[in-house]
Amino acid sequence: MRPHFERRPDDEPPVPPAQHAPWLDEQLFARRMVFLRGPIEAEMAARAAATFLALDAAGPDPISVHMSAEQGNLAAVWTLVDAIESLQAPVHATAVGEVSGAALGVFCATTERTAFAHARFRLAEPKVNSPGGTADQVVAEAGRYLRELEDLILRIAAATGQPRSRVEDDLQAGRVLTAPEAVDYGLVASIVKR
Repeated sequence: MRPHFERRPDDEPPVPPAQHAPWLDEQLFARRMVFLRGPIEAEMAARAAATFLALDAAGPDPISVHMSAEQGNLAAVWTLVDAIESLQAPVHATAVGEVSGAALGVFCATTERTAFAHARFRLAEPKVNSPGGTADQVVAEAGRYLRELEDLILRIAAATGQPRSRVEDDLQAGRVLTAPEAVDYGLVASIVKR
C-alpha cells in the first residue's frame, strides 16, 4: 500500500501527512519493531505497551525497540518497564538518537542494548511534575517521586554494573555519554555497524 499524499496545485510538490501513515505502523509491526520517539508520556507508553503485548502474543521471536526518547514521565516509564518485563519474547533496544532521563529506565529493562554510532545518553534526573494541592498531597507526591527515582537509579546500576552511588552522582551531574563511552560505562553492549 502506498502512502497517501495531500494533492497540491501543479506548481507545488505533494506534502506527506503530519502523522506517519498506517502503512508504516503495519510494516513495523510485521517486522516486530517498536519506535519510541520523544518524551515518554502516558499516551505513548500505553500505545507502546499494547504493541509489545500484541507482538508477544503473536510469537516468541525477539522484539526490537528503537529509541530516541528524551526525559519523560516516570509513571509512564514504569508502565513500559512493567510491560517489557511481563513478556515471554526478549526485547532488544537500539538507541538511534538521544536517550535521557526517565527513558533510560525503559532502555535498561531490555535484554540486549546497542546504539548507533552517534547516539547520546544523558544521565539526568527526571523532571518533577509540579504537584499541586494540599501540603499533604505535595509531600506524598514528593515521596512517590523519590521512590521512583531510587528505582531508576537501581535499574541503571544493575544494567551497567556501576555502583549505585556513581549512577546517582552521574544523574545529578547530568553526565552525557557518547556511544563509545556508553559501551565503557556498560550501558550498551555494542555499537551498530553496517
